[in-house]
This record gives sequence, structure tokens and C-alpha cells, in this order.
Amino acid sequence: MENLFRRFKGEVVDVKTVSGGIYSGRITEITNDYICLNETSTAPPGQQVFIFFKAVESMAATVMDS
Repeated sequence: MENLFRRFKGEVVDVKTVSGGIYSGRITEITNDYICLNETSTAPPGQQVFIFFKAVESMAATVMDS
């Protein structure tokens, strides 16, 4: 799973956790245990969220046209 997130580092993704939380944000940091997102769906945007890999149920990348 770590390699999947590394592939999308710097991109906007939606992450669903096993507890039912949905987080939308840009991947800023990846370790072997967790990822850090700068949320884009909160007010104010830019709040950092740390999510452990064990808590991730699914992930979807947001494709932006240039």
C-alpha cells in the first residue's frame, strides 16, 4: 500500500477509513506506517491529517485536467 501512495504523492486523493471517515486532500508525507494529507474539504483548507495504513479501507485519486 505504501508504494501506491508514493505513486500519488503531491496529488489529491480521497481516502476512506475502516471507521467510516472520508478524507480528501493532497498527499504530503508518506512513511512506512502512515500518510499525511493536507485536507482540501475542510474550512479552513490545509489542515493536516495523519492516517495509519492499517486504518485505510480504500483510496481514489482525483484526476485533474490541465
